[in-house]
Amino acid sequence: MMTPVTARDPVELDIATAATRPIVENLLQLYIHDLSQFRLSRPDAAGRFNRDDRYAVYFSDPGRCTYLFRDPSGPVGFGMVRGLNEDRRLMAEFFIVRGVRRHGLGREAALSMLRRHVGVWEIPFQELNVGAARFWRGLADAAVGQKWTEDRRPVPLKPHIPDDVWITLDSSDIVSSATGG
Repeated sequence: MMTPVTARDPVELDIATAATRPIVENLLQLYIHDLSQFRLSRPDAAGRFNRDDRYAVYFSDPGRCTYLFRDPSGPVGFGMVRGLNEDRRLMAEFFIVRGVRRHGLGREAALSMLRRHVGVWEIPFQELNVGAARFWRGLADAAVGQKWTEDRRPVPLKPHIPDDVWITLDSSDIVSSATGG
C-alpha cells in the first residue's frame, strides 16, 4: 500500500548510483512522455522513449550528476545537473511525478539542488509547458527575489520547436526565507 502524500512530507535527495540508476531510467520514461507534447517526440517501435542512452553521461561524468528524489511513498522524481566543474551549472533535466506535483516537493528538491551547488545556475524550459514556466519563475522569485534574468535561446538540433526560455540566477543569493515547502 502506498503512503499518501501530504504537503508536509519531506523530499530526500540522493546521488543516483549504479543500484538506483534503473529507477531513474524508469522515471525518465515518464519525463520524456510528459515532454513529448512540447518536443514532438514519439516512442520507438517497442513503445519506449529514449533508446539512445543520452542520459548515461549523467551517471559517469564527474562534471555531472543525477539526484533521485524520494518521499515516504518512494521515488518521486529526479534532477540532472551539468557544469559542476564549470562557472555555471545547468538544470539539465528535472522531473516530479504527477501524483505529487503541487505539494511542495519539487520546490524543496530544486532549492536543495541549488543550495548544494552554490553559484550561477541556468534553468531552461519550454514556455508552452505552462506548468514548468510557472514553477521555474516562481522558484526563482522565492529563491533570489528579483535577482534573476530570463532570455530565449534556440533548442539545439530541434529547429522545429520554439526557443527555450532560460532563467539565470546565482544560488549564493538564495534568501533565507526561501523554504522547500
